Amino acid sequence: MNRLMTAALTALLLLGGAPAAFAAMTLEQIGEFNIPEANQGVGVDDRYFYAVDNQKIAKYDKKTGKPAGKWQGPKEGPILHLDSAFLMDGRIYAAHSNYPEWPMTSSLEIFDANTMQHIGTHSFGINWGSLTWADFHNGHWWMTFANYDRPFGPNKSPYGYKIATQMVKFTADFRYVESWVLPKVLLDKFEDMSNSGGSWGPDGDLYLSGHDPAEIYRMRLPKAGAVLEHVETIPMNIRGQGIAWDHSDRGVIYGIIRVTAEERKAGGSHKVTVFRLVEK
Repeated sequence: MNRLMTAALTALLLLGGAPAAFAAMTLEQIGEFNIPEANQGVGVDDRYFYAVDNQKIAKYDKKTGKPAGKWQGPKEGPILHLDSAFLMDGRIYAAHSNYPEWPMTSSLEIFDANTMQHIGTHSFGINWGSLTWADFHNGHWWMTFANYDRPFGPNKSPYGYKIATQMVKFTADFRYVESWVLPKVLLDKFEDMSNSGGSWGPDGDLYLSGHDPAEIYRMRLPKAGAVLEHVETIPMNIRGQGIAWDHSDRGVIYGIIRVTAEERKAGGSHKVTVFRLVEK
């Protein structure tokens, strides 16, 4: 059974046989781990989750939260700002940009999930913005290139303007297919930041997250036009940033909570949080 058929079957099971298009969903938290590297995002496979920081990816046992490996790049190295992770066929695909440098450049960095060694890269150069997440779905790559209203640099000008944020569809060998922009309802929620995380869910819908809000957004491709369709907003105990569906345990999704300065002073840490999707 291929991945698409599996996703469709699982969606029917999750929704009790009801059409996935009409089911409202909620998330039940089933786990939480204190993870110092969970600053930008998280990825997951059948045995481990992978916490992402700017120049680090740390591997942890899904059941116990015990460390199982780590990659850390040099401070002055070419990898500057990892933002999320997607696991497929024993590889970690991590979205990367030079954020907040100008002009914006992006690449997809590839790691061996077993050895935690960097094994490949694909550069997008200067094109659409800062790559924040990547997923592989229905035989294609899907990636968001974020732009921001928050000012950076010596001129204190907006970092690309968030209205220019695009989700781009590529072939398996990274050839451009088409792209979409975000609806105003999401842009308003992101304030001066942008879309930080994204992952295709077990119901065949796309789920996005912002930079800060404790919620995710269920989305669909539009029947016409260039604007993604917002289906519903689902509360989630996260603080924005990268999210990842667990494709080995359908209906389970991972997120992160970035520690605040006040929480850190009190001994707090970044967290990885785990949820199960249930029908309302």
